[in-house]
Amino acid sequence: MSRIGKKPIAIPSGVKVALAGSTINVEGPKGKLSREINPAVTVEVDAEQIQVNLVDTARGTAMQGLTRSLIANMVDGVTKGFEKVLEINGVGYRADLQGKTLNLSLGYSHPIAYPLPEGISAEVEKQTKIIVRGIDKELVGATAAKIRSFREPEPYKGKGIKYADERIVRKAGKAGKK
Repeated sequence: MSRIGKKPIAIPSGVKVALAGSTINVEGPKGKLSREINPAVTVEVDAEQIQVNLVDTARGTAMQGLTRSLIANMVDGVTKGFEKVLEINGVGYRADLQGKTLNLSLGYSHPIAYPLPEGISAEVEKQTKIIVRGIDKELVGATAAKIRSFREPEPYKGKGIKYADERIVRKAGKAGKK
């Protein structure tokens, strides 16, 4: 049984939660989010909390904790929001934001123009630090991973785009001939 799935989700003040069929809608000060609920679980919405319950034991136990976490992330997203910080390391590597397009110079023969998805905002500090913000945790993480994939950090000099809290395991270079 899922310990996480059994915990109720507290609804903060200023957040409205509505259940319409198998869709849950969460609206708060930062925006609106909506998600389909798996039929293996049921969701009960009270005035101050949300409870996720099992319907069928085979699939329900697997989906109860997941559904509870997804709904809790929706509630956190519309109240606080989420952000991921990326750092760019390398000589001549830089980022620039023009409107909703992130322009990256990463040592390729061409610059990379990445249009930000709807619901995502970015901020560039000192041309080497990118902050990706949004209310949907899944979309923020996917956008940050996509930006990182343009030039993943290499293990010899650490050049590339990395998460701010990521630690790059360095390798030794070629050993000299004796």
